[in-house]
Amino acid sequence: MFEGKRVLVVVPARGGSQGVKLKNLREIGGVPLVAQAGRIAAALDFADRRIVSTDHAEIARIATEAGLAAPFMRPEALSGPVISDLQVLTHALEEMERIDSVRYDIVVMLQPTSPSRTAQHVRDTVALLARDGFDAVWSVSESDSKAHPLKQLSIGDGSRLDYYDPKGATIVARQQLQPVYHRNGIAYAFTRACLIEQKTIKGARTGALVIEGPVVNIDTELDLDWANFLQQRGKKPS
Repeated sequence: MFEGKRVLVVVPARGGSQGVKLKNLREIGGVPLVAQAGRIAAALDFADRRIVSTDHAEIARIATEAGLAAPFMRPEALSGPVISDLQVLTHALEEMERIDSVRYDIVVMLQPTSPSRTAQHVRDTVALLARDGFDAVWSVSESDSKAHPLKQLSIGDGSRLDYYDPKGATIVARQQLQPVYHRNGIAYAFTRACLIEQKTIKGARTGALVIEGPVVNIDTELDLDWANFLQQRGKKPS
């Protein structure tokens, strides 16, 4: 429990992947991504339950070896590429409340594709949720100024180039840009009410935990190379 609240940790890890085949089984430093998430979950002493939500038998096997439980297999209806985090988490929460005959107050999501996480990142995420009364907390990283919305361009008919946002025409130096942030997948925490009653992963009050330093969020083979490179340099993404 965390401050008297029962905590369910969910590692979502389906077998299908359009970018990198069986991405959740790919290895960083010789350890499958789903196992890395499982090891972090196992280090969270406040977690009442740590589970994997998967539709793939080998992912389930490796996850259980890493300390996660696999008390159910994800149904086919929740295994496609356009299934939302909300659908997966709601299903996992309702299944575990039925299986365990308890009510979970906080749900933590650890995506295997973000191996940069530490147990402290997750603790800080849950602490922020509980301390400040948020409905949800997402971990984020500051976006590189080159990716700022006001520096983006669009191409229209006849290869015509324009600013994606007309206000971009007023930007002459990066110092004019207000920092923007992106989800890095390291940790999410939600209240039960956020998922079940508000039916969203971004509740009415959602907080941000800003993660400093390099963060890898794996979508491509190049991302895998980058994560392995950082580990070989003795600098695990933080």
